[in-house]
Amino acid sequence: MTEELREQVAEELLRSRARSTALTDAVDEHDLVRQHSKLMSPLVWDLAHIGNQEELWLVRDVGGREPVRSDIDEYYDAFKYGRSVRPELPLLNPREARQYVGDVRGKVFDVLEKVPLQGRRLVENAFAFGMIVQHEQQHDETMLATHQLRTGEPVLHAPAPPRGNLVAATEAFIPGGPFEMGTSDEPWALDNERPAHAVHVDAFFIDTTPVTNAEYAEFVLAGGYDDRRLWTEAGWEHRTTAKLTGPRFWHREGNSFSRTAFGVTEPIVPDEPVVHVCFHEAQAYATWVGKRLPTEAEWEKAARFDPATQSSRRYPWGDEEPTEIHANLDQRHLRPAPAGAYPAGASPAGVHQLIGDVWEWTSTDFHPYPGFEAFPYREYSEVFFGPDYKVLRGGSFGTDRSAIRSTFRNWDYPIRRQIFSGFRCARDA
Repeated sequence: MTEELREQVAEELLRSRARSTALTDAVDEHDLVRQHSKLMSPLVWDLAHIGNQEELWLVRDVGGREPVRSDIDEYYDAFKYGRSVRPELPLLNPREARQYVGDVRGKVFDVLEKVPLQGRRLVENAFAFGMIVQHEQQHDETMLATHQLRTGEPVLHAPAPPRGNLVAATEAFIPGGPFEMGTSDEPWALDNERPAHAVHVDAFFIDTTPVTNAEYAEFVLAGGYDDRRLWTEAGWEHRTTAKLTGPRFWHREGNSFSRTAFGVTEPIVPDEPVVHVCFHEAQAYATWVGKRLPTEAEWEKAARFDPATQSSRRYPWGDEEPTEIHANLDQRHLRPAPAGAYPAGASPAGVHQLIGDVWEWTSTDFHPYPGFEAFPYREYSEVFFGPDYKVLRGGSFGTDRSAIRSTFRNWDYPIRRQIFSGFRCARDA
C-alpha cells in the first residue's frame, strides 16, 4: 500500500509540474516577468513560489534536508509582499526560476523514495505531498487566470467542451433535515474542510444548472445594472465605483454580446455558464429573478446528500474520482461547458455541474467549522476567516481534479471577478 501511495504521489507531482511548465513555456520571457494586472503576480513569481513552498515543506521539513535557496524565502512569502509590489522585488529570472524548481523537485523525489509515510501527522497518507500537489495546481489555476488577463495573440489552445443536453427541470428540491458537512477522513482534505459535522438545512430549491450567458444577458438588457433596487448597499457602491455594466471580458453592441477569452473574441455561447462575475453581480441577478444565492451548507447538501442512503458522498455522482464524463476540470477546455453537458456528474437530486465549469458564489462568509484546527499552518485558512471573504464552491474548468471535491472550500473578496466565477440561484421551499 505504501509503494502504491508513493507511485500515486509521484504521478500527481509530475502531472502538476507538466501543467506549470506548459503555462510558463507558452509565453516569452517578457510576458513571464511583466505584471499583466495589479491583481496578479508575474508568472515567473508564481513558478518560483511553487518551488519555494515545495522546498520549505518537502525538502526542509519532511525531508530534513539542507536548504536549496534560503536566501529567496522572503521574496516568495505570499504574506510578506502583496501582488502589486512583487515585480519590484529581486526575483529569480525565468532561467533561474526553472533551474530552481527543477533542483527542488529532484530532491523531493529523493525524499519521497526514502521518507516513512507514517509516524507523524504531516506525512500520514502522504498529506504534505498532497498539500503541495494541490498548492501547485491552485497556482496553475491562478496562472491560467493571468493568461486570461494578458493581451496579445492567443498562446493557449484546447478543444471545445462537449455539447450541452436539455435538463428536464430548471430546479431541484432538496429536502430539509440534517446532513454531514465537511470531512474527517478525506486524506488530502485541507484544514478548513475539517472536521465532519452535522448541519440542519431547511428544505429549499436550487437551480439544476449554473446561470447561463443567455439568462444573464437578459438581466443586462433589462437594465439590471442600472436598477438600484436590485443591489445591496455595498454592491451598488462597488457597481458605481467600478463602473460595472456586465461580466468582465464581455463587449456589448446594441443587444448583442461577445466575450474575449484567452485572446479570442467571439459571440457569447448562450447555454454556457456565465463566468467572471463578482459576488455582488450574482446577488443582484438572483434578486432580479426573485431568488437568492445558496448558502454554503445548502450548496454542499445539494452536492453530497444521497436521500437513499441518508449519507454524504465525496462527489455529486458518488465516491469515485472525477473523469472526463463527470465534470469539466483539469484545463482540458478553456471555457465552461454548456448546461447539461455532464449528465453522468449529476447529483441524486438531479443537480448538474456542481463540480467544474465555474466556481459558484455562495452567500456565506468564510468561517471555521466547529472544532476547526489550523494545520499545518495558520496562514492557509485561519487568517482569512471573517466577513471580508465569501465562500465559492465546486471548482472551474481551470481547477485540477486533485484540488477539488464536494467538501473543498474556496474564498475571495466579493468584488473579485478575474477568477473563473459564476453562480446558481436558490429559493426557500
